[in-house]
Formats: sequence, structure tokens, C-alpha cells
Amino acid sequence: MTATPTLTRTRPTLEQLVDRLIAAFLAESPANPPAASPARVIHEARQQRRAGELESALTLFARLELAQASESELGWASAEFLALARRRFGAEALLYRPTRGRAAVLTPHADCPEGLLEVRAVLGLRWPVGKLVSRRSLRGLRTLRRGDGS
Repeated sequence: MTATPTLTRTRPTLEQLVDRLIAAFLAESPANPPAASPARVIHEARQQRRAGELESALTLFARLELAQASESELGWASAEFLALARRRFGAEALLYRPTRGRAAVLTPHADCPEGLLEVRAVLGLRWPVGKLVSRRSLRGLRTLRRGDGS
């Protein structure tokens, strides 16, 4: 009697299982890639923030499209963006937040003494990072300090 070779399946790693779980939860498909889902992008940005990759996480938020996002996704995106901005720029940076799910972090521009602010990070706005804006044109500007209404 000859031995027949058996196929042995390798067990998926924990990371692969978690990825499958997230994919099932977010209903990913070829028609809906992970980057198209706000929840997936927010999750990836959060992981990058936790890993200390703050600039990469800010880039994800700048590209995040929230036009079709749910109220819970808007809240989650805002909370994660604020936590990231506080960690990256400190509590003294300024926050402009015209509506839920839209925000910009600004700092005084060193080369312009006339009160111009430089956009350092954005969420849901079409402003490019580095844009200079007048402090007078932004209503409701606040610091990123906790308990300061932000």
C-alpha cells in the first residue's frame, strides 16, 4: 500500500483573521475597496496614530471623503482627527471646525507677522496643507486644548 500525499492547510495568522473580520464587518468587495469606506480609512489612520506614524495618519484624513458618511462615521472621524491633531501639534494649535466632519488645524505662520495662519491638517475640507488663511476670516477658531469646546 502506498501512502498518498495529503494536503495540509496552513492556519491563518491572527492578523489575517482580524483582516477578514474587518472586511466582513465593513462589507468589502472588489466594487467597494477598503479605501472607499470611511470606516476602513478611519480605522487605518487610528492604527497609524497608535504606531506613531502621525504624518501618514494625517494624510489619510486629508484624503478621506465624508460626503456619504453616516453620522456615527462623522463623529468617529472627528474624534480620531482631534486626538491625532492634539498629539501631533499640541494643545495650543488652533482648530477651525465649521460643521461636524469638517475641520482644519492651523498654526501661526512664522514668515507672516500680519496674523496669517497656515493650514497644517484637514478633515473633510478641500484646503491644501500649507495654505495661508486670515485669522479674521475664520469664525469660531479655538485651541485644541481639551475642555475648550473642541
